[in-house]
Amino acid sequence: MDAAKNVIVVLLDSLNRHMLGSYGGIEFATPNLDRFAARSTSFTNHVTGSLPCMPARHDILVGALDFLWKPWGSIELWEESITATLRRADVTTMLVSDHPHLFETGGENYHSDFSAWDYLRGHEGDPWRTCPDPSAFGAPTITNAADGGWFLRDQLGIADRSFGHRHYDDSRTWFRAEEDFPGPRTMAAATAWLRNEAPAHDRWMLFVDEFDPHEPFDTPEPWASMYDDVPLSPEELATGRLVWPPYLVGGTTTGAITETQARQIRNNYGAKLSMIDHWFGTILDELDRQDLWDTTAVIVCTDHGHYLGDVRSTGAPGDDTLADIWGKPMVPQFEPLGHTPLMIHWPGHLECGLTPIEIGALTTNVDINATIADIFGVKARHRTHGQSLVPLLDATATSIRDWAIGGVYGNWVQVTDGRHKYARAPVDDNFPLSMWSNRWSTMPVHKGLEDFMRFPPPDGRATLDFMPGSDIPVIRQPFTNGDVLPFWASGGRNVGRHHLYDLDVDPDETENRRGGAQEADMADLLRTALIDVEAPGEQLERLGLA
Repeated sequence: MDAAKNVIVVLLDSLNRHMLGSYGGIEFATPNLDRFAARSTSFTNHVTGSLPCMPARHDILVGALDFLWKPWGSIELWEESITATLRRADVTTMLVSDHPHLFETGGENYHSDFSAWDYLRGHEGDPWRTCPDPSAFGAPTITNAADGGWFLRDQLGIADRSFGHRHYDDSRTWFRAEEDFPGPRTMAAATAWLRNEAPAHDRWMLFVDEFDPHEPFDTPEPWASMYDDVPLSPEELATGRLVWPPYLVGGTTTGAITETQARQIRNNYGAKLSMIDHWFGTILDELDRQDLWDTTAVIVCTDHGHYLGDVRSTGAPGDDTLADIWGKPMVPQFEPLGHTPLMIHWPGHLECGLTPIEIGALTTNVDINATIADIFGVKARHRTHGQSLVPLLDATATSIRDWAIGGVYGNWVQVTDGRHKYARAPVDDNFPLSMWSNRWSTMPVHKGLEDFMRFPPPDGRATLDFMPGSDIPVIRQPFTNGDVLPFWASGGRNVGRHHLYDLDVDPDETENRRGGAQEADMADLLRTALIDVEAPGEQLERLGLA
């Protein structure tokens, strides 16, 4: 079987596994992702690690889980990106992306060790334009859309129409056609690099960090109305398509949104998914044109899924009330968000009659980092947590890990053995809890939301400590009851709300099996995992596992 010489990684943000045709989805069309799957290995038990967006990219690019130490942030002094490691090995690396978080405080140094990068402007929170297009040329050609503040203004009774307005709401007015949207431009730029520049290099990695199908779920026609159950009413057209989904537990079940709004938001996600699938096909066409399949490992992955009305019980013990979930609110990583797609084209599989195949071994995002390092024969200088997928792809192993852990800083910590999934909540008041970082930052917030999403600076209680495997001092800021916490942390809201599911018999997570003998076993497994990654002792204490 041929060895992979070069690597392409295509990360599609918020890609829902269960909506892809190759994983059994029938609701929306994904012909090019399905086309790719037909010549690839599909991993059927791949799960999230650190969340949300930037922590997940830290898993993939740095190879180390960080959600146990901080909520969000840049590459720290004691670690480096895989691209820095590859630079020393004379591997050319190229980043093509429209992902704003990579170019703002809290994510600003992930791109810096690539050999080159191309940032396609205008997506989501990217401050690309300061006002709408004054010529209004874009308005007649682009579908009318409600702005990013529609839901909160409605729920909070805020009359100020500027509240919640996003950069994208201005940027979109400058688009003239489908080709001007950030996703299509990103895929076109990646394809152009493959065509014009990749042939100049002996060994290379192309990393395409595509923010679609992440919100806003904004598309031009013919995509915009592709999945409408019925045409939008004149009133809905005047209000604009709901391209910004709410983040909440209990949308239709609490009356926060109507059934019609819910279906439209879900359909708009489907339109965005189908549009970016179409443009992903241009990369596949270029691989065909240059016949690169024999020398190139191609990895398609995501950071996490996105809840689109998926129904689960999120209440306290004894409260089995069901609610529809939207966005990425503070709930455990249920299957729609935490069980993610991973497809890898591996050179030689097709010729050997081994594609398409499925691998059911347990894997997680830090394993992608370890796989890239394995392909290029390099080793990171810092402590990492991944296992290479190459033995699974080469069929020299049937398993690479016994457990995988993940979560959001200051919330549940989850562990799975591949069958059972256990989300452990804090048992008292979510303390002790500290943040460990020398690059004090978190996700920038939209104007008007600062009071909702506060981020405290370090104070006089901070001390210097050390990360596992490092002798570089790190600022450790402890938090106590009454402190303002980084906005990803849950405080005491989720105390005691453990979740345990047997996914083999209950893939839709309808029966929470907490309180039984299996919970003790999974708590022991989580304790073992936390000790193995050298998590702070306070994590075990706040989770009642010390």
